[in-house]
Amino acid sequence: MDEDKPLKKMAEAFKELSIRLDQFPEGEEARLELSPFSNACSLVSPLFRCLGIAFKFAELDYVAKVNDLAGASKSISVLPLMMDDDVKSDCVRKPGSHTRNLLRVKRGIDMVKVLFEHIISIQGNSLKDPASKAYSQVFAPYHGWAIRKAVAAGMYALPTKAQLLNKLNEDETSARIQMQNFVASAALVVKYIDQLFISRGLGTDW
Repeated sequence: MDEDKPLKKMAEAFKELSIRLDQFPEGEEARLELSPFSNACSLVSPLFRCLGIAFKFAELDYVAKVNDLAGASKSISVLPLMMDDDVKSDCVRKPGSHTRNLLRVKRGIDMVKVLFEHIISIQGNSLKDPASKAYSQVFAPYHGWAIRKAVAAGMYALPTKAQLLNKLNEDETSARIQMQNFVASAALVVKYIDQLFISRGLGTDW
């Protein structure tokens, strides 16, 4: 049953987001709706849970930020409008701002995308190498020594790939397909969010 397949659900939700983005003419800023975006992001949360203690920090932070965006979606229709409101209010970089939370959520999506890329590309049952590379690439530059050290220690408690697939109710073949689908769609979503920040002169390196 689909409700028992979190990997499939997140892959399909991000595919839907990528289709929405494709509907806007080239050269025009896509106005991606906040409600389906935050809903798709919420479907990624179970994956962080499945990875265990190493990514507990990511799960807690990610869930809180996604919940904030879901709350904002009740009064704000699209992502560009949300960011422009924060720019006008001069609160973009303040803790708790929707735009700052969006950047953190984007990083969570990117981490999962990179993790899947590494899982797809390697043989073997250990997730330590893919998870370490994904963390180093996406999160480590923004974390202090204490968090980096805690994550490194937690890497030894990661599930094996077989255990992860079992938790996600997938076999090797179906998981590879869903991971590839997520990687392709998430890449478009991450690129879109990066462009929103860059086009407003906000950058993404903070």
